[in-house]
Amino acid sequence: MSTQFDENDIAQYLEENPDFFKNHVGLLASMYLPNAHGGGTVSLAERQQAAQRDKIRQIEHKYSELLQIGIENDGIGNKMHQLALSLLQAKTLDETVDTLTQTLQNDFNVPVVALKAWIDTDQNHAVFGEADEQLQAWLETLPEPYCGSQPDESILNASNSNAKSYAVCALKNPQIFGVLIMASEDEKRFYPGMGTLFVERIGELASAAIQKYIA
Repeated sequence: MSTQFDENDIAQYLEENPDFFKNHVGLLASMYLPNAHGGGTVSLAERQQAAQRDKIRQIEHKYSELLQIGIENDGIGNKMHQLALSLLQAKTLDETVDTLTQTLQNDFNVPVVALKAWIDTDQNHAVFGEADEQLQAWLETLPEPYCGSQPDESILNASNSNAKSYAVCALKNPQIFGVLIMASEDEKRFYPGMGTLFVERIGELASAAIQKYIA
């Protein structure tokens, strides 16, 4: 009486006996499978080679993406370094604000930059003013810089902009004393879920630079 095997039994047997094809090399070489792209059959070895080539192409594509990200991050890192040096060299509040604004606009390609602070100071400058309680309360709720298209209404008022995407950093010392707003007409420039490390670092640089002029 012959024993009946179905494909599940065969699959289980092959899993439990990984040396089967090692011991039956001729059988492995003679096996042919349907071509996944249509048109006849291909040998198992050819099918495996094709699968390996696909994996290699996927790995190469991922590597290229990571390499490009690394190059872009290096570029941003260099710009951050130059921004920090320029802020250190600024001698007045006007120079500090102009340096920050122009660098963000020219080097970081951020069209709209707004800076507001609300701490008592003897400095007479447009940056300083009375606290916006609504804006301050909203900033207090942020665990990290805000990036997106629909910030709090007070942000729209503070930036005087009809931009479509925003990056918003609280200025801290360590308490919140102001806000840095960056905005763009490109709705994809700042978006929810994007990495905020460099945005946060810019906010920290701005905070340190402005604190020098707080009485």
